[in-house]
Amino acid sequence: MMRAFAVILPLFLLVGCKDDVASVAVPDPLVLTAEAAGHYCQMVILEHQGPKAQVHLAGFPAPLWFSQVRDGIAYLKSPEQSAEILVMYVNDMGEAISWLEPGAENWIDASLAYFVVNSDAIGGMGAPELAPFGDLAKAEAFTVEHGGEIMTLAEIPAELVLAPVEFDTAALETSE
Repeated sequence: MMRAFAVILPLFLLVGCKDDVASVAVPDPLVLTAEAAGHYCQMVILEHQGPKAQVHLAGFPAPLWFSQVRDGIAYLKSPEQSAEILVMYVNDMGEAISWLEPGAENWIDASLAYFVVNSDAIGGMGAPELAPFGDLAKAEAFTVEHGGEIMTLAEIPAELVLAPVEFDTAALETSE
């Protein structure tokens, strides 16, 4: 009997010793304002064309802003990235006024978006851009006009966003 008790007691103690870590609430997207600066470039986000991204990290009151969705996804998929990511939001280009005006409040959770990759779309920093959409039909319509293929965030290979790219300097000049 004592032997059985000696075996069972530690099991009860282990069950009682669960982590009391409070779950962190996922923050809502912030409205893009003139104060938002790109995480990598430290340039004013609103001065660049194309969709943007905001990444919310545990323990940080403000998100990291990215001038291009490609840069935000590169941050997520970077092997050096170690912070706890709560959520990444991207502009829903299906709700945008235009490529030049992607919107300040039309954010969608990147994990729910459809991304058009390998299209002719150029982002605000002159690199090829991944165009995010909340509606699959709008993403498909974008591919008809701009080429590319549709992927979810999980399907986008790290190499697609981490590999060096040729910059389109003509696109940069037209966005200034």
